[in-house]
Amino acid sequence: MERTFTDQEIVRREKLKNIKHPYPDRFEVNYEIKDAANLEDGVTGVRVAGRIVLMRKMGKMAFLTIGDIGGKIQISIKIDMVGEEKYQEFKENFDLGDFIGVEGEIFTTHTGEKTVRASSFEFLGKALKPLPEKFHGLEDIETIYRNRYVDLITNDESKYKFLLRSRLIWEIRSYLQNLGYIEIETPILNNKASGATAKPFITHHNALDIDLYLRIAPETYLKRAVVGGFTKVFEIARCFRNEGMDATHLQDFTMIEGYGAYLNYEDNMKLLREMLQTVIKNLFGTLEIQIGDKMVDLSGEWPAISFRDLILKYSDIDIDIYNTKEKLLEKIKEDKIEIESEVPLENLGYGNLVDQLYKKVARPHIIEPIYLTKHPISLSPLARANDDDPSLTDRFQLVINGAEIINAYSELVDPQEQEKRLLKQAELKAQGDEEAMPMDYDYIEAMEYGMPPISGWGMGIDRLMQLITNSENIKDCILFPLMKPKD
Repeated sequence: MERTFTDQEIVRREKLKNIKHPYPDRFEVNYEIKDAANLEDGVTGVRVAGRIVLMRKMGKMAFLTIGDIGGKIQISIKIDMVGEEKYQEFKENFDLGDFIGVEGEIFTTHTGEKTVRASSFEFLGKALKPLPEKFHGLEDIETIYRNRYVDLITNDESKYKFLLRSRLIWEIRSYLQNLGYIEIETPILNNKASGATAKPFITHHNALDIDLYLRIAPETYLKRAVVGGFTKVFEIARCFRNEGMDATHLQDFTMIEGYGAYLNYEDNMKLLREMLQTVIKNLFGTLEIQIGDKMVDLSGEWPAISFRDLILKYSDIDIDIYNTKEKLLEKIKEDKIEIESEVPLENLGYGNLVDQLYKKVARPHIIEPIYLTKHPISLSPLARANDDDPSLTDRFQLVINGAEIINAYSELVDPQEQEKRLLKQAELKAQGDEEAMPMDYDYIEAMEYGMPPISGWGMGIDRLMQLITNSENIKDCILFPLMKPKD
């Protein structure tokens, strides 16, 4: 199909013919833009480069602003500084969006703006498409997601958000490494979709001629590392779950999982609260963050509340009484509770049914941080059973503003009990529960070499970003979210 171009695009393409080297291979800079903007007046030989994001061409002088992800700085180009021929070249060939490299002296204008007075400049790249109108940038949300690169060029808030994301990951990584945690990598392509109860993506390995699953969680491989001798280990992992999409869920997402030998889930409740409080304080200088139109204080202790008590608080259902799938399903129908589930409720196991009920009646009401505890054992096939009540697990979830931020538990390290539970999960899967876990004898074999007491946790980076930036949609926190092709 032949492409068509706008008048502006045609003019920009024509200008390429006038430029001797429109796409040079390099330009030596000695300052980043953000650093040059902080120099004292009078510093000479300053070489900076960037995209032209604002420009005013006049008879014998031009002011332009160049920028990158780190900042902006104003440039002045005067005919008596660069010469008539070079200035005419600038006026005729440079457009908004083009890249330029300049060398010059720092000074401050009478309006107080730090500026580079150019003694020379070089053309560094032509933008064949015009930027959006300078005062508005991209406004259509779908276009923002599809053309994030343009959003970053024109929207300082987006620049800030994604720089914050990078710093957030750095802060978490540094915190864990300072505690002795070692970062490793585990496979994305798995023989078994294990490590969580979720519906996987399936792919095919041509060389081996086998179907594989995209990782739904790095859990079982991180625990294999503990078997091998790592006592404190973590991974920043890209994970994939072939499930529903909404404002707080995506099918591909980034999470951090960490495991500590000789710890239990209560140790991690303390560790993760202190980690998040430290990281958020470092990022913002405060532990009060805005969620919706409310300021939420993340300081102090975070209360723990059981699955049973939380569901009972927002419904008439006591899961200690309705303690089988059949009883609970009948009660849900009797109370006319409408639960949307990709898997028919009749096909869910008891634990997943309890989870769906909690997500419907209770989770939307949670604003302040809480630790949700005492999950049913069938909802937690990899978690350690509670010593006092074996029908529950030693597990917690951190929930803030109706979203699960962290999932954690004391790990099941008994290989014989793990085998029984995975067999039960395999039965549920055969009965139609697509989120149930498969049997994984390779993992059982690793456990049979012996595991110490372990507590592990997983935290969604995208969802944490959504929380701390008060973003409406999780896609606002993903640099390049997956979008359905326009055609």
